Amino acid sequence: MSMLAQLYLVRHAQTAWSLTGQHTGSTELPLTPQGEDEARALMPVLRNIAFDYVLTSPRQRAQSTCQLAGLGATAQIEPDLAEWDYGDYEGLRSADIGARHPDWNIWRDGCLQGETPHQVANRADRLIARIYALRGNVALFSHGQFGAALVVRWIGLPIIAGQHFELHPASLAILGHSKNHPNLRVINLLNGGSGAP
Repeated sequence: MSMLAQLYLVRHAQTAWSLTGQHTGSTELPLTPQGEDEARALMPVLRNIAFDYVLTSPRQRAQSTCQLAGLGATAQIEPDLAEWDYGDYEGLRSADIGARHPDWNIWRDGCLQGETPHQVANRADRLIARIYALRGNVALFSHGQFGAALVVRWIGLPIIAGQHFELHPASLAILGHSKNHPNLRVINLLNGGSGAP
């Protein structure tokens, strides 16, 4: 039997909107030149890991990061790795949204005409269940807020706990199991790799 699933979660590298803090869900943006360099810098971090599966969000920025990190040849598109659907808040910064809706918190309130926290949690849980059945080393190329949702749901926390996990562009998180308690899911690494704050 294959080993238990170990997830290598990569947030896509820098785009113009990740640089400015604009919420980027379905908008297709290329990586910036710096983002391309960040993605290439992931290659030496990932190349010595034998991946059983490589899955990427359908968004261009995640696929480009995967390709430049050296794993594009074996990657499969996984729609559930897409970023939060920001609805009416697409392209806005948190400060812009807060000016219209004081005390707004995406992890509690969700997005007008977009996804609710409950919907994002369900999507993360569905994805984890499918990945868990795969077993082995799984590379996932995704996004900042959905990545944080995946992290907290992996360890069984409520979705609102995602507000405490900030994934940097082109960073690596490793989600695995406790060495001494194999049924206990843990975070082995957060914001590793080439990502920088």
